[in-house]
Amino acid sequence: MKKFGALVLVSVLFIAAKADTLSICTYNIRLDVSVDGVNQWGKRIDKVSEIMRQNESDFFCVQEALPNQIDDIQGFLPTYNYVGVGRDDGMRKGEFSAIFYKATAYDMLTNGTFWLSPTPSIPGSKGWDAAITRICTYAKFKSKSSGKIFWVFNTHFDHIGDTARQMSALLITKKMKEMAGDEPCLLTGDFNSEPTSSAYKTILSNTNHSLKDSYIAQTRDCTFTGFEVASDICKRIDFIFYDKAFKPKSFAIISKNNGTYYPSDHLPVRAVFSF
Repeated sequence: MKKFGALVLVSVLFIAAKADTLSICTYNIRLDVSVDGVNQWGKRIDKVSEIMRQNESDFFCVQEALPNQIDDIQGFLPTYNYVGVGRDDGMRKGEFSAIFYKATAYDMLTNGTFWLSPTPSIPGSKGWDAAITRICTYAKFKSKSSGKIFWVFNTHFDHIGDTARQMSALLITKKMKEMAGDEPCLLTGDFNSEPTSSAYKTILSNTNHSLKDSYIAQTRDCTFTGFEVASDICKRIDFIFYDKAFKPKSFAIISKNNGTYYPSDHLPVRAVFSF
């Protein structure tokens, strides 16, 4: 009888320790701007919606989303909530780097946004040699099924300032350590930095919170392509980074298109982890 009781206890402990599976997608959806002509938001929203619904994920981390685009995404992802603010004023003005999360599966415990500048708590502040204001939005989550805690950080680095990108990488990993401590973290975004860049290397080599790239080689290793399928533009600048609490199970760069245009000038990147 004692042996049976011990076996039951071991089985219960094994079930309790079973790894969760978490899916996350990062997607620069391209802001809604009239100069895009045939690629303006209103003409491609259905395709963006289709990609998100067909590649259902626990988390969608978006960049360049203006308030009307945030509202549209909320409309076609009705079971998701989101955290995020406009970068210009910390409210609804300017682009969001929002985190949409499956509200049926996760509780959001705390969230916020800081600016990628020497004064990260000041809304609208611009850092170093950056051309424009940049932000990082973060949130702490709890799995409703397992009770496991983890953090998601989502960002969009500057497209001009190399110093700004490197300093932004240092700032984010420092903030990770300050806020999350040893708790698990994921970092997503459009980093405007290729794997040979100093910013990318800083993220992987930093001593604040150790991170790895979820990347697995693809047939065509591009995440920034421009809208045109026939374009020669090919840069890998969108990433999902993870720490030691996560074990990557799969990785994909989603290249769905209508034969002529992609739904955005960036391709979404999706990864699945156990943790």
